[in-house]
Amino acid sequence: MKPSPRKAAANARPFYRYRDAAQLKEALRRMYLIRRFEEGAEEAYMRGLIHGTMHLSIGQEASAVGSTMALRTTDYITSTHRGHGHCIGKGADPKLMFAEFFGKEEGYCRGRGGSMHIADVATGNLGANGIVAGGIPIAVGAALAIKRQKRDDVAMCFFGDGASNEGAFHEALNMAAIWKLPVVFVCENNKYGMSVSTERSMAVSNVSDRAVGYGMPGIIVDGNNIADVAEAIDEAIARGRRGEGPTLVECKTYRTRGHSRSDRNRYRTKEEIEEWKARDPIAHFEAELVSHGIASEDEVAAIRAAAEVEIADGIQFAQGGTDPDTSEVTRDVYTTGAAA
Repeated sequence: MKPSPRKAAANARPFYRYRDAAQLKEALRRMYLIRRFEEGAEEAYMRGLIHGTMHLSIGQEASAVGSTMALRTTDYITSTHRGHGHCIGKGADPKLMFAEFFGKEEGYCRGRGGSMHIADVATGNLGANGIVAGGIPIAVGAALAIKRQKRDDVAMCFFGDGASNEGAFHEALNMAAIWKLPVVFVCENNKYGMSVSTERSMAVSNVSDRAVGYGMPGIIVDGNNIADVAEAIDEAIARGRRGEGPTLVECKTYRTRGHSRSDRNRYRTKEEIEEWKARDPIAHFEAELVSHGIASEDEVAAIRAAAEVEIADGIQFAQGGTDPDTSEVTRDVYTTGAAA
């Protein structure tokens, strides 16, 4: 005999008790949007509708949404070359993201940024960054501004395992720790920096092990479990708001697609990829919501269908967008210093 929805919710882990049903369903909706955005982008590329490369985050949806659930509009994030999920998690409109992806004037950066440089200042997204570890010191600068302005907001910085081997990572963590800045460093460890396993590129077992060198908490979570991610991130955000300084949270996750569109996946086995596909974060979250009586199977199906429609509409919107005028190619391009 199944427990009643009320009893199931009462017996649920804390995450399902301190988030109301509307918040949890919205989290599932955003996870679906991310998955379908990535799949839609991939399909558009295969059809020749867009050019260049892209870095898909299929399989990492729980990390993006679980990390951004408790953020305010006034909180900041910085993102990475694999940043579509973070953008949607922070509240971006997929149709404007697709317009940017397609190089249209209606895009967030008027088609100038493309896949790897989408920014949405209105929602606190200071931008993705094609430079590995490039967003980490930017987040620290934003956190310093927050502290100087005596606000209780935070800056959240997303980066991958490869970025933790860059000098910018260590310099930024050191500065944030010294000044007790409200930064949440979120490492999405998907096991590979391009094609090199973390087992070959790091002398420590976990990126979070490096936190001790800077006197801040280092936490490891299952990055494919949104509850694990959200519970750890919520505490890190609260710590930052209280003025207690930065936290490093490592989300162990996996990208089921290659590093980019040119990646042939020769460094991974099919068995490894299939093993991680079986740990799909969306399927896991769906099952949890249903089992705890928070959402019915019909509601889950409706959320899924609505995401499909929103993404299809977004692609159609982008296809009908305005191409930039070549006479304005230097618009919004700035430089400093004396003229030659």
